[in-house]
Amino acid sequence: MEIKVLGPGCAKCKKTEKLVREVINETGVDAVVEKVNDMMQIASYGVFGTPSVIVDGEVKCTGKVPKKADIKNWLLK
Repeated sequence: MEIKVLGPGCAKCKKTEKLVREVINETGVDAVVEKVNDMMQIASYGVFGTPSVIVDGEVKCTGKVPKKADIKNWLLK
């Protein structure tokens, strides 16, 4: 599984990345997390709000810090 956390490095972006990594550790899901900071690359995903989370190429969340329960649902489907 490939997960991308998109954001320039603000507090919400850092919190989102931390939550995603926590859920991966808690669930044991085999996933690679990539933090994308480059605004041109972020825009290439068609998202205009950060933080955003993309799981296997599908935008799951944009413009807010997701809840841990939501992240678990995305990873365990």
